[in-house]
Amino acid sequence: MDHPKGTVIFSTVGRPYYGFDLFALQLQPKPTLTLGSSSEICLSDGLSINFNGQFVDNNHTFVFISERTGSPRIYQTRPGLSNPQLLPSVPESLFHDRPIVKNGTLYFTSAHEPPHRPFDSWSALYAAALDGNKITRLTPYGSVDYSPAVSRSGKFVAVASYGSRPWGGEFHELCTDIVVFQESEPTKRVLLSLRGGWPTWSGDDVIYFHRQADDGWWSIYQVDFPGNLEFSGLPILPVRVTPPGVHCFTPAAMHDGQRIAVATRRRGNNFRHIEVFDVESKKFHPITGSINPNFHHYSPFVSPDSKFIGYHRFRGESVPGGESVIPRLDPVRSPIKELRMLRLNGSFPSFSPKGDLVAFNPDFDVNPGVKIVKSDGSECWTLKIVKSDGSKCWTLLTGRTAFCNSWSPSDSGKHVIYTSVGPIFESVKAAVQIARITFDPSDLVDDRSDIPCDVKILTGEDTGNNAFPSCSPDGKSLVFRSGRSGHKNLYILDALNGELEDRAGVRKLTEGPWIDTMPSWSPKGDLIAFSSNRHNPDNAEAFSVYVIKPDGSCLRRIYVAGPEGSDDADRERINHVCFSKDGNWLLFTANLGGVTAEPVSWPNQFQPYGDLYMVRLDGSGLRRLTWNGYENGTPAWNSEDELDVDRLCLEGGVGDVLKGQFDEPLWISCDF
Repeated sequence: MDHPKGTVIFSTVGRPYYGFDLFALQLQPKPTLTLGSSSEICLSDGLSINFNGQFVDNNHTFVFISERTGSPRIYQTRPGLSNPQLLPSVPESLFHDRPIVKNGTLYFTSAHEPPHRPFDSWSALYAAALDGNKITRLTPYGSVDYSPAVSRSGKFVAVASYGSRPWGGEFHELCTDIVVFQESEPTKRVLLSLRGGWPTWSGDDVIYFHRQADDGWWSIYQVDFPGNLEFSGLPILPVRVTPPGVHCFTPAAMHDGQRIAVATRRRGNNFRHIEVFDVESKKFHPITGSINPNFHHYSPFVSPDSKFIGYHRFRGESVPGGESVIPRLDPVRSPIKELRMLRLNGSFPSFSPKGDLVAFNPDFDVNPGVKIVKSDGSECWTLKIVKSDGSKCWTLLTGRTAFCNSWSPSDSGKHVIYTSVGPIFESVKAAVQIARITFDPSDLVDDRSDIPCDVKILTGEDTGNNAFPSCSPDGKSLVFRSGRSGHKNLYILDALNGELEDRAGVRKLTEGPWIDTMPSWSPKGDLIAFSSNRHNPDNAEAFSVYVIKPDGSCLRRIYVAGPEGSDDADRERINHVCFSKDGNWLLFTANLGGVTAEPVSWPNQFQPYGDLYMVRLDGSGLRRLTWNGYENGTPAWNSEDELDVDRLCLEGGVGDVLKGQFDEPLWISCDF
């Protein structure tokens, strides 16, 4: 049996810019509710990203999640401890989140056990004794749990849960309920309240949680827990606590029973901040707005004595010893031993024929164009167009976005990269063209940052939206998506001469009132894989994988989620397909694993259900490659065994300065 191998490079929306660390501020006791000190205490150490912390005691011992080992894992630290301690976790799990330590037991969510059906989340709650190695699943098999909370005594646990219901495809607000069970009897669960997420206990008898109110404002709700799982009045109708006019998320109850720390978004402020809401006076007390007004602050947590409030935020551009740097290529733990995985600080990577270089798009707005990076991340160059007299350079096609790159496999003494030039995510009529970029490899030297190149536009000016080129193995042809007919279908283009005035040099490969897009030419040249909604043209999100021969024959769909005619097959949303070197495997991004964590607790992710998968060309052997709360996509696969990424340049300030350039979820509006 063949085993997938080589190196996969992919992108994650916003993740390289997070730079999260955990911080804390001291609070004065009631009734003043002011900051005891305006000086933040940095709780974590500036390595990788660190988030979703919880205090263990009043001495700043806390647990948190860090991705420093290439996947989210659980750590504990305290003042004076030089290196955080890795806590018990599931060795094979590539996702851990929301850790809580109570009475010597560690509670956390993990996503290592597959559900019984596609499109369900893998997230479930587990517990581990800190003085032992046994890990117990607390979520019933067939159910999905997020965001655990443990009562003050440790007797009760609350979760946001789908129960055994399937995921409906939503991701703005997950349709979870608040479920409670005794720590000693996790199988005896009760539905406490409908529609809610991110529960937090005040003592053992009150739970606060967030959900979106009917008026559109995310708000905090309260439900009183009777302390009796046999109570006949369940579920209980919750009471809205925070008023309209301000979004409130991710509550953390203080233990006086009257105050809640929340993350807020207010009208006229683009940043998420931490505030304390007094349930008695109905007043908000700002915490972080005056200290770091232009940083987002997430997921507050409070010390057991309620004297300190913690949160995570962008750590800033400077760290002890210099600037905070994003690695150009960041290793990610892979579930397959023979397959290495790297997260790129950019999008749409494409390997050079030898695999020693990668072309990519650094940004679509602030820094458009095409860059080249060594496959070890050590050097990076920007491609520039040189004016005919050589006196001046501009960024590639100044003012126009470049996206989706395909490096020509042919070796003609010069490097050739094909890309799309024009606005991304636009209509069939938008002016987007296919361009061929040519440059001399001898210009790739360490002492220069800009590389001169020649650019030729290959598609006609009046042909609409032409994008997503993929080069044939012989370098003579391109397959691309075009909207020239009024529908987005696939065409094949002469890679050297392009499309002539009489439209020679281009031919139609697919045709129909649907979307065929993101094609990928197989290394053998015998097949082209692509995404399409042709099986359901009325649904612009129902994309599945298809393959076709370059002559237009033998079109077939590859069923990944379920057999032909099944409801599961029609729910597939699969994009960014590419081949393994032998042509036997397909790599793509898909929604098959549902949502791993509550999206409202993260910065913007357009598709937080997007994870990487691979499957054989016959539809067998489906494997999941990534688990997290992000959108992962635009993968490239180099199957060469000799590609060496073991010496990645991750130290010594090699990379790009971290500026914290990420957005709040774009679907959260304050314009009511």
